[in-house]
Amino acid sequence: MKRFYSSFLLLLFCHLLSSCEEVIDINLNDADQRVVIEADLNNLPSAQVIYVTRTVPFNDARPHEVVTDAVVEVTGPRNNTSNFIYSPEHQGYVSRSFSARENSTYTLRVIVDEKVYESTESMPAQVPVDSVGMLRENIFNDTYYFATFRFQDPAGVPNYYKYNVSVDGRPFKFFSVFSDKFNDGLYVTHQVGSVDNDIDINSKVVVRRQSVSAAVFRYWDELQSTNPGSAAPANPTSNISNGALGYFGVSSAMIYEFDFSTYQEISIQDTLQ
Repeated sequence: MKRFYSSFLLLLFCHLLSSCEEVIDINLNDADQRVVIEADLNNLPSAQVIYVTRTVPFNDARPHEVVTDAVVEVTGPRNNTSNFIYSPEHQGYVSRSFSARENSTYTLRVIVDEKVYESTESMPAQVPVDSVGMLRENIFNDTYYFATFRFQDPAGVPNYYKYNVSVDGRPFKFFSVFSDKFNDGLYVTHQVGSVDNDIDINSKVVVRRQSVSAAVFRYWDELQSTNPGSAAPANPTSNISNGALGYFGVSSAMIYEFDFSTYQEISIQDTLQ
């Protein structure tokens, strides 16, 4: 277990060399222009936003082309449909009334230029956290700070976790996804930091912890494993029909706030016990 954890930690820090934000920019040539849908819905009491864009030519200065005239709706378990309306402020489609429940199934339907894109996903149950803490690690002469989450992974049930991090009020950025493939049913510690390594002992850190589906895990796992230096990196596997890029997920989420200056530091040995 210690050998696996050390190898994983080294791999994770290799990923830190290239940050990955929630908004995904994919450049293709003119012939390959495609619709990109980013629908990361959850059960938090906040406005839910779905982003619909088109890819742009490789030499275009814009990161993407925002689609403002799509039809976007999500249907829940009792055939109740929430309409998402385009918001110039968010540059996406917003619903303030959508609410999600654990173990319920939802279907996304997006229409762009009369072409229909669909996906169906179920919302996993949240896996509760037993304790949180702070960890400092020196890696390759650099200091890294992590929020730590310790919990009992449910045995015999595939579980997938996604973490986004905000440091000192800055926008959330994707940090990593984890699965229980190698620690099903065990007592687990997840280390969660910043892809920009901008956490220090005085930082205020907010972590959004999401229990996600296998399809959402696969998408982000492939994205974080992409080599940015490759000539033609492959697009992550989408769970949306009709050739759309992006993904649809409905997750159970929790927000955790950390004032690192108030936490008692733990060691890497503690996390391995």
